[in-house]
Amino acid sequence: MKIRRKIIEIDEGRCSGCGECATACAEGAIRIIDGKAKLIAETYCDGLGACLGECAEGALTITERESDEFDPAADVPSALTHWPVQIRLIPPSAPFLWNADLLIAADCTPLAYAGFHRNLLPGKVVMLGCPKFDDVEEYVEKFTEIFRTAGIKSITVVDMEVPCCSKLPMLVRKAVSLSNKAIPLEEILISRRGAILRKWAVA
Repeated sequence: MKIRRKIIEIDEGRCSGCGECATACAEGAIRIIDGKAKLIAETYCDGLGACLGECAEGALTITERESDEFDPAADVPSALTHWPVQIRLIPPSAPFLWNADLLIAADCTPLAYAGFHRNLLPGKVVMLGCPKFDDVEEYVEKFTEIFRTAGIKSITVVDMEVPCCSKLPMLVRKAVSLSNKAIPLEEILISRRGAILRKWAVA
């Protein structure tokens, strides 16, 4: 049903494709496609404009127009493209790792962050694990080999604001250093209530 309501509008001419708006949108209404932010479904956009403050280019505005109703229960398709997903089970030679954009996530983050499949996983190969219960030295060895041999294009590390998660970014940074590869690295910190607290590029 079409109703008149507020909804996001994206000026693709101004959009730099940084992805900050997509990460800020908990509903997953925005996705980066071909280097530009796109509104993937009007039913996903609640019109509140949480993404506006994240755009440095001024490419986002809220307009009022005829649109489909916001549907908070809209089905979210899985963005998973491979198996297995556990760090311990993925061999460094797995073909899906070659030339991949990696998403290395603490295994509690997909449960805490509702937008995991909409906002973080599309276009990425995910590796899940728990640095508290798993063998962290095995992590470092495996990550180092993958970073050294698989032609990894980028790495995003997602963890939570809890002590058991805090080792994961450090392990990944150590493995990048040991691999002697210059790989773009980004870290995302999730709150216990499922909000993105911080997102930053690591030099």
